[in-house]
Parts: sequence; structure tokens; C-alpha cells
Amino acid sequence: MKKILSILLAVAMLLSMFALVACDKGNQGNQGNEGNEGNNGTDGKPAGMASYDVPAVGYDGSAVTVVFYHSMGAKLQAVLNTYIPEFNKLYPNITIEHSSMGDYDGVRDQIKTQLTAGAQPNIAYCYPDHVALYNVTKKVIPLNNFIDSTIEVTDAEGNKTVLGLTEEQKADFIEGYYKEGAAFDTVGTMYTLPMSKSTEALYYNKTFFEKNGLSVPTTWDEMEAVCARIKEIDPACVPLGYDSEANWFITMCEQYGSPYTSLDKNDHFQFNNETNRGFVKKFNEWFRKGYVTTEEIYGSYTSGLFTATEGQRCYMVIGSTGGASYQTPPTVDGQPLFETGMATPPQVNPAAPKVISQGPSLCLFDSDNPQEVVASWLFMKFLTTNVSFQAEFSMASGYAPVIKSVQENPTYQAWLDKASGYNNLTALSVKLALSQSDAYFVSPAFNGSSKARDEVGILMQTALVKTGDVDSAIEKLFKDAVGKCNFSIK
Repeated sequence: MKKILSILLAVAMLLSMFALVACDKGNQGNQGNEGNEGNNGTDGKPAGMASYDVPAVGYDGSAVTVVFYHSMGAKLQAVLNTYIPEFNKLYPNITIEHSSMGDYDGVRDQIKTQLTAGAQPNIAYCYPDHVALYNVTKKVIPLNNFIDSTIEVTDAEGNKTVLGLTEEQKADFIEGYYKEGAAFDTVGTMYTLPMSKSTEALYYNKTFFEKNGLSVPTTWDEMEAVCARIKEIDPACVPLGYDSEANWFITMCEQYGSPYTSLDKNDHFQFNNETNRGFVKKFNEWFRKGYVTTEEIYGSYTSGLFTATEGQRCYMVIGSTGGASYQTPPTVDGQPLFETGMATPPQVNPAAPKVISQGPSLCLFDSDNPQEVVASWLFMKFLTTNVSFQAEFSMASGYAPVIKSVQENPTYQAWLDKASGYNNLTALSVKLALSQSDAYFVSPAFNGSSKARDEVGILMQTALVKTGDVDSAIEKLFKDAVGKCNFSIK
């Protein structure tokens, strides 16, 4: 009997693996037999589950458990654990169980495995590419009916509130962050709410700039001139480090208004064009002049060059606002060697700036128990609209809050006021991220968009170091990258 059970278990595991491979293959076209068959959000159709019928009773007070997957470390989990009791004062019968999966990819991989068995969590940290993958199974709950719900819910303190978001709550979200939730199709289906966000900043050695009469570059032409001048001052340096090759490529596409990817299932990968080949060639020239390096070429985050006290160094870095603490100046005898300045990264058109939106959002998964889904929505709403939680989470994480009203919180404002370029870089980076809120963009999300990001990052890294017939090499790199992207979704 044990031998038979072992054989059956092995067969089940193999079937689960085959299902997982099929789920991860890319653009799956028409999965299943339901109305919206995973069409990647084209032809005016939702990208996954089309809608969800919110129970007419809203939350009925049932005892349910909400499982939440995230990538929080101990510091952020401590903040979360402080606020779960606040949530339970309102909804004592909702038990929150949360687990860290290590990092964002760890969350994705765990859920990807569990979706095949219908054992997914209720809520999870997510990036748009992750949700595009999950949408193949049509188990991600569209949030539109929850957001717009006028059903009244009575909490344990006797307060009556609407289940959905009030107009004030909707307007309180930073628009660029909120819109990310509808990046999956052409009909405005909301699959996520923003949790906490980061973007990119230009970190620069303010002391060095002031000493040498340098202006902070606001355009890429100015950046080239500043790099040339810095190279004259310190020939051994690499003036600029850019941490993410993929972000650099995608941001340049957005700034130029040049195609990158599209929700059009017949033409997803549009980045092989003259404009994009042109800026890649320009940055190849910068690299050959010794003006720039990247994380992959350098072999580590370029903050290591920025904070170096000896040997080769750089005087500017473009990197995540979430990693601001790593740009903290080194000290000698307790005194910082320089002051770090921060600015918006260079633009093609400073009058219409574009900076990439990063950081986790939250998605909601289907369950056999509708009350679990409603309870999960209530917790998601609590995390994203509670001013005190958003403030404390931002201060602990260094990521920007997703609602505007946090900036009116006295404790949070006092924290921002302490920002400096010496040892309070986290607050300084959050201030910059919030100041750029009108410039955020997010790329279309579909099965295959993650592959596109990987390929353009490799393309950028490889193209920078090319010599000889650079034009031909770049043309081949673009052609091969598009080919690999298309192959991944066949």
C-alpha cells in the first residue's frame, strides 16, 4: 500500500511540475474555457479574471484567516506586527498570518508553485510582471468592484464605513502609483493597489561639485559635458555609475517617447527601432571614453565606487531611492568626507520628466470562501490607506508612502525635516521620490514583459563594451533580443 501511495505521489508531483512549466512559459494565449482566456489584455479584454462579485452582505463577521506573503525583513515585520492588533480592534475575527518569502522573486516563485494546486495565499507583494504571470490562472481578483463598493460594513467598535474606497481615499493615492494597478489591459481592470514605492535618483558628490564649480546635470547632453569635465579633473575616475541597465534602457524609451513594449499580442516587443539603437550607441561611446559604468560591468552596485576612499571612484550614481543608505559618505575620525546631493535623473525633456516607478504593490487572490476574500480586501485597504502605518513603514523601509496625506503626519514631517546629505539619506531620498510623483511611469504588464526587461538589460550591458563595428553589433543585439522575447511566448 505504501508503495502504491508513493507512486501516486510521484505522479502528482510530475503533473504539478508540468502545469507549472506551462504556466511560466510566457504568453499562453487562450487558457481554459472561460470567457477571458488569458489574452494578455488585448482586443479590449481583461488580462485575467474579468470581475469579482462582492458578497451583498460585505463582511459578515465570520472567523477567517488571511494569509499574506511578502518580502519584509525583521525591521518591517515589526512595524506590521504593531499594526495588526490595530486592525483586529476593528475586525477581531480576522486572523492575519504573514510570511516572508525572502525577496520579490521568492514571493513570485512560491505563489507560482501553489497556484497549480489552488493553495495560493490571500494577499501578496507583487510587481506587475508577477501579476501578469498569475493572471494566466485567472485567480487574481480584479479590485474594481471592491474599490467602488458602497456596501456598509460595521466594525467591532460600531463604526459604519463603506467596504470600498471613498472618493477622498481614491484621490489620496499618488496618481502614478495608483495607475500601476491598471497596467495589465486596455479596459482599466485594477489588479493591484500600491503598498510602498521607490524610484531612481541621481546621487552626486555635492562637495566635489561645489569645489569644482560643476552644475548638476538636468539633461543627458549636460550629463555628457559634466562627465567630460570630471574626467579632466580626475582622469582615473569613472564619473557616472548606473546601477540598473534595464531601468536605464526602459527609462530612455519613455523619455524619448520611443516604443518599448505593448499590450498588442501581435506586436508586444517594439524596442528595436532607430531611436533606441541611437541612444545605446551614444552610451557605448560614453563607456569607451570612460564616462560610465554599470552594476553588471563593475561587478557590484556602483555605490562602492561612489563611497570609495581610495583607488578608482565615481562622483555620480543613478540608483534606487530605496538604496539611499548605501550612498552615505564614508567617514574619517567620525567626520564625513563629503556631502551627498540628490536630484532627479537627467531627462530628454526636463519640462516633461519621466522616472520609473518601482516597489511592491498588493494583489488579492481568489478563495473558495468569499468571506476570506472580503476580509483580505479589508486588510489590504487598511495597509494602503492607514496614514500612521504608511508613515511608520516608510520611515523603516526608506520607500515612499503611497498616499499624499502621510506628509501631513507630524511625526513623519519631522523625520523628513531631518533629511541631510551626511547621515539621513533615507529621508532625503523619500523627499525626492515624493517630489517626482508627477513623473512616474510604468510599462505595460503581460506574460513576456519580464522577459523583455531581462533582454534589454543584457542588451544594454553587452552593447556598452562593444568595439569595432559597433553599429552592426548593436543591430544584431537588438534583433536577437526581440527574437528571444518572441520565442519565449511561443
